Amino acid sequence: MADIESSPSVRPLSAACLRQRFSVATGDGAVVRDDGAPANLRPAAVLVPVVDRPEGLTVLLTQRTDHLHHHPGQISFPGGRVEARDANPTMTALRETHEEIGLAPALVELLGQLPDYHTGTGFRVTPIVGLVRPPFEITPDSFEVAEVFEVPLAFLIDPANRRRERIMIEGRLRTYYAMPWQHYHIWGATAGMLVSLARFLGEDA
Repeated sequence: MADIESSPSVRPLSAACLRQRFSVATGDGAVVRDDGAPANLRPAAVLVPVVDRPEGLTVLLTQRTDHLHHHPGQISFPGGRVEARDANPTMTALRETHEEIGLAPALVELLGQLPDYHTGTGFRVTPIVGLVRPPFEITPDSFEVAEVFEVPLAFLIDPANRRRERIMIEGRLRTYYAMPWQHYHIWGATAGMLVSLARFLGEDA
């Protein structure tokens, strides 16, 4: 089941626009909840890598391998659980990104963070937004990452390209965002954090 959202197309964004927006505001004060999030949550962090391409900004995403125990085959941001050695969520996001796709932390210009996202699978995820300027090399961990790809930022933050889907899980109707793009189905927590980014950038009327 799905409900399509619609609105006017968004204006083009540049790296300078992103820097300016994060310089005057931060999204770390609020919490976004999955409608099935439990009370006890484990801390995690992801990197939202915005790539500054000449043709426009894109967002780098990964597709998880099918054999993983958690979220097999799903589209996600690079990231994972906070470990004891991590001083803060930013360190977690950068460390996990380097481990998963080989992107060196030195290549990421940190902009800020979005509201924590509480997932139905029991995680409190802190999204860290970073700007990446080509050229850079990607070396995916073949055990965890099946594919790395980029989607135009303008597409992802346009409400016309998102919809609300519903699924029945253990007798409970769950509702979540989805953003189909080409043959990829971006949904769940990843889509929810992208909606959070759109709202932070003022693109969601």
